[in-house]
Amino acid sequence: MGAAMRRIHVGNALSAFGLGFTVPYLYVYVAQVRGLGAMTAGLVLAVFAVAALVVLPFAGRAIVRRGPLPVLLAALVTAAIGSLSLGLASSAAAVLLSAAALGAGQAVMQPALATTIVDCSTADTRSRAFAMQFFLQNLGLGVGGLIGGHLVDTNSAASFTLLFAIEAAMFLVLVVVMATVRMPHSPRIEDAPGRSGRGSRKQLMGNRAMVQLCVLGFVLFFACYGQFESGLSAYGVEAAGISTSALGTALAANTAMIVVAQFAVLKFVERRRRSRVIAAVGLLWAVAWGVAGYAGLGHGSREMATAAFVSTYALFGLGEAMLSPTVAPLVADLAPEGMAGQYNSAFALVKQLALAVGPAVGGPMGASLHAPYVVTFLLFSLGISVLAVRLGRRLTPAQDQPWAAKSRVVAQGRASAAGHARAHA
Repeated sequence: MGAAMRRIHVGNALSAFGLGFTVPYLYVYVAQVRGLGAMTAGLVLAVFAVAALVVLPFAGRAIVRRGPLPVLLAALVTAAIGSLSLGLASSAAAVLLSAAALGAGQAVMQPALATTIVDCSTADTRSRAFAMQFFLQNLGLGVGGLIGGHLVDTNSAASFTLLFAIEAAMFLVLVVVMATVRMPHSPRIEDAPGRSGRGSRKQLMGNRAMVQLCVLGFVLFFACYGQFESGLSAYGVEAAGISTSALGTALAANTAMIVVAQFAVLKFVERRRRSRVIAAVGLLWAVAWGVAGYAGLGHGSREMATAAFVSTYALFGLGEAMLSPTVAPLVADLAPEGMAGQYNSAFALVKQLALAVGPAVGGPMGASLHAPYVVTFLLFSLGISVLAVRLGRRLTPAQDQPWAAKSRVVAQGRASAAGHARAHA
C-alpha cells in the first residue's frame, strides 16, 4: 500500500471505532436515558435512513465534480457536529435534528471513502484494499462497542454524552488524517464539457450491468444486513427462545468470523469469477437460513437452538467476508473513467433503501410469522445466486475475472514481443 492508502485505512478504522461507541446504545439512549420514549427512538432510527436517502443522490454528483476528498471532509465535519449535538440534546426536536446531521454525514462518508480507495488503488490491488477496509471497519466497530459497553451507564446521561463526544472526536481525527492525503489526479466531470448531471444519471441507467448489480445489491442488503438487528434478532428471541446475552454472542460471532476469515477468504476469491463468488454467497446464506430454521422450528434443546442461532450469524459473516473484495471493486470497474463517485453513490443509495425496507418487512415477520419468515429469506438468498449468474453474462472478462484478463494480456504481449524478435532475427 502507498502512503495515501495507509492513511485512508487508518482513518477508516478510527471512524468505525467511533461509531462502535454509540451504534449499539442509540435506542436505549433516546428512549430511556433521555426519557423520550420508544416512539421518538424509532423516529431517530428512521431519520438516519431518510437523511441518507435525501443526500446520497447529490453526493455522487459532488464527488464527480469536486473529487472525493473535499466531499469526505465536509461529511466528516457534519457527522461530528451531529454526533456531539446528539450527546447534548435533551428534547425530541434537538435529538431528531442531530440525528439527521449525523445520518447525512455518515451516508456521504461511504461513497466518498470508497471513491478515495478506487482513486488510490489499481485493478490489481483494489480487491485487497476493499477487503482491508471491511476488516478494519468490523474490527473498529467491535472494539469500540466493547469499550463503550464498559463506559456506558443507563443511569447517567453524562456517560452517553462522553460516548458521543468520543465519536465526534474520531470523526475530527479522521478529518486531520485525510487532510494530509495526496490524492492522484482523476478526471472530473468538468473535464468533459457538455456532460450534465441528468446526462450522467441517464448514462448510469443505460449501463445494464450496473442496473442488474444494483438490483442484486438491494436483495443482498435486504436479505442479510437488513435483518441482523431487526427480523433475525426478533425471530431468535420469539421463535428460538434466545436470551439477550446469546444474541450479543451471535453478533460477536459475526464480527469474529469476518476478522478471522477475511484474508484467508481473500486468497480464495481473488482467483474466482466475481459473479460466481456472489452466487456462492447466496447458497451459503441459504444454508444459514436453514440453520436458523432449525434453531427456531427444530424443537431441539435450548442449547442446540442457541448454538444453531450463533452459527447462523457466523455463516452470514463468512459470506460478508467473501463479498467485501468482490462487490465494491466490481462497482468501480463498471464505472466509466471519472464516474466512480456517481456509481459508488448510486450503489450506496440502493444499500440504504434495502436497509430501510429490510427491518420494516422482516421485523414483524420475524416476531410472529416464524416459518414464513425463514422460508421467505431462504428463497431471497437463492435469488441472489440466480441474479449473480445472470449478471455474470453481462460482464466483460476484465470485469468478472480481472486477474485472468490481465494474464491473457500479458501472455499476448509476450507472444507478440517474441514474434517481433524472431522477425528481426
